[in-house]
Amino acid sequence: MRLVLASNNAKKLSEMRSLLSGLAVQLVPQGELGIAEAEEPHITFIENALAKARHAAAASQGAAIADDSGVCVDVLGGEPGVVSAHFAGELPALPGGDREQQRKWQDAANNTLLLQRLQGSQDRSAHFLSTLVAVRHAHDPEPLVAMGRWPGRILETPQGDLGFGYDPLMFIPDLGCTVAQMDTTQKNRHSHRARAMAQMLVLLKDVWKL
Repeated sequence: MRLVLASNNAKKLSEMRSLLSGLAVQLVPQGELGIAEAEEPHITFIENALAKARHAAAASQGAAIADDSGVCVDVLGGEPGVVSAHFAGELPALPGGDREQQRKWQDAANNTLLLQRLQGSQDRSAHFLSTLVAVRHAHDPEPLVAMGRWPGRILETPQGDLGFGYDPLMFIPDLGCTVAQMDTTQKNRHSHRARAMAQMLVLLKDVWKL
């Protein structure tokens, strides 16, 4: 079946395609279908994920899946939370419209602000959170919901050049490295999105019979 991903993030698409590879699912990013990104006005991950999934399902007239994820820092009361992607405010568009360069610029600004907010703090515990919502159609009364948490702590300086977002700052004690120092295979095995997807795979098989 075709499953529309309510995102245009190339790295997220690659990660989720790998995680869904065991199912007979064609994961298509909404941008390929000309679907604009949905508004995300809510204060919780689950509400935003549901809004994005319903938007993509309505526009594509079919099934859709959305991920709303971010980093939650304990001493900041859960911030950046749902505004993780634009924690430093949404930056002006770069000339040429290069989405990946825009994202890298935004990531750098977000990381800088997070380090400023944590300056002098001894408590740097945090976790990545992924909330996945899948719907069969825009008015599906029974959305599938899965959540994955990946605990770690925020470093004082970035380490590693893989991944995206806050990966260079998130140190995972159990693995002895930052997320940005992991290759794709290792990240897909341990990440918050992998944990959420493990739950979602069970639901897709049991409820949607995939």
